[in-house]
Amino acid sequence: MMTSSASRQLKFLGWACALAVWSGQSWGQLSQNLIIDSKAIALGNAVTADPPGVASIHYNPAGLAKLKGRQFEIGVTNIVFNFQTDFYAPDDYSVFNIDGVENDPIFNGDTVARSRTGTLALYVPGYGLQRLPKGPGLLPSVGFTINPPGSKFTFGNFIYGPDVVGYYRKKDDPARYLGKSLALQRFTYLSPSFGYEINDEWSVGAGIMFSHQALAMDTYLRAPNLLLGFAEQVQEAFDCESGGVSLGPFLNVCGGNIGPWDDIGGLSIQVQETVSPKYHVGVLWEPTDWFAWGASYQSEADMQMKGTYDLRYTDDWAGFWQGFNGSVIGAITSGIFSLPSGVPREYGNLSIDLTHPQHFQTGVSVKLNHLLTLNVDVGWTDYSEWDAFLLKFDRDLEFLGAARLLSTNATTNTLKIPLEYEDVWNWGFGLEQHITSRLDLRLGVEFRNSPIQDNRRDSLNPLNDTVRYGTGLSYQWDRDTVLDFHLSYLRSREFIPAGTSDNVNATDIQNIAYNPYAGTDVETNLKVITFGFSFRTQF
Repeated sequence: MMTSSASRQLKFLGWACALAVWSGQSWGQLSQNLIIDSKAIALGNAVTADPPGVASIHYNPAGLAKLKGRQFEIGVTNIVFNFQTDFYAPDDYSVFNIDGVENDPIFNGDTVARSRTGTLALYVPGYGLQRLPKGPGLLPSVGFTINPPGSKFTFGNFIYGPDVVGYYRKKDDPARYLGKSLALQRFTYLSPSFGYEINDEWSVGAGIMFSHQALAMDTYLRAPNLLLGFAEQVQEAFDCESGGVSLGPFLNVCGGNIGPWDDIGGLSIQVQETVSPKYHVGVLWEPTDWFAWGASYQSEADMQMKGTYDLRYTDDWAGFWQGFNGSVIGAITSGIFSLPSGVPREYGNLSIDLTHPQHFQTGVSVKLNHLLTLNVDVGWTDYSEWDAFLLKFDRDLEFLGAARLLSTNATTNTLKIPLEYEDVWNWGFGLEQHITSRLDLRLGVEFRNSPIQDNRRDSLNPLNDTVRYGTGLSYQWDRDTVLDFHLSYLRSREFIPAGTSDNVNATDIQNIAYNPYAGTDVETNLKVITFGFSFRTQF
């Protein structure tokens, strides 16, 4: 019984590797169009029919045709965030009749454990996952456009971060078992694009975006479920704390302490794709001076992200298997079920096949009168493409040896993780008030929907249906220079009742996915404030 239950629990390590990818990519929906351009943020990203300067390369490349001469633009966005996760122990919180309030170290006799972080993290190629100093995080963007005299073509390039998210938690943070630190980022370093003015009403545009995609994660691992609860009871029956009941060479279950709330190890994953291309196309129709319609499409990008993994087991976990396999019963059982040998560390190279999803957006811009302009956008993202991710390891791994006996999604060196994402539609609304010929005030709101189903929610990312509010202004400094400012606020809250999510707190004994907070109620609360400016002038 002891051997069978422990072998089934091993699968959680494979799911933990996959979870690093799954959660990092789900953050992508939250970070999509989060910090790119001040005008777009202030107008709720409803700018497909009212493209924002050089950033038109991202939102609608047809808008480049409106930029004449030679334009240079630089932008700076500051990010301030607060990510809170609260874990609540229900009245019956226990595992195999072991009291969770007293024995789970995140509670330590209390019924509430609180996680707080506002520290940013970033993946730096060649240096790995880096914790940033406390305070606002700065993200710059820079670009230029060139319109040859008399030409209907406008060419441009924009360097920016379309998806950038990262945070760092302290080593004793209660949420450390679902991401002590995480960085997900897509940075576009080259985006040759053009806009073409067909006539006074129609413009089209296109571009190719060459980006660097990275995912890095560090997390602690544990497995609080009935199987390891039973394992701890067996060790107590053998009186392991006092030296153990000796069965000679036949059976040894006292080589190391394992239980539902004991640390099993730590996992580090760092993968990247240095050249990830995708193309953008757009169209802009302006039949009158008071109405415009625009549409843009961003292709998907197939990637094979490559990097490293490092799985370090605790002395107790490795010692248990070393002692168990050193016994007659353990050696026979391990040979049958491919159980771990008790190595203290497994590391090597890893590749992950995934697709950055395609995105379509369309909208209108209507001048209601000489003082007000209303922008409305709707966008669709193909997240159903993320039905599953495939992880490929460069060697046979011990935890996959056990996992393949329990699932058709695993072999000794590959793991397939099902995601079951759904396509999402987002709405954006922006209102611009023309105070003077030089000054415009802006307000915006964006309704951002989650692609994650309820049974896949977790505390690593706080992604759910949410609303983002923006405001800002535009000032025409002189004939050739424009300044845009913005301030935005987003709050995302989620309550996950105990036993409702397969990725954080499921309690079913048959559920052998990674559930480090099984049986607890989980509440997440994310607040993100961004503020910044962009400066565009002719040169």
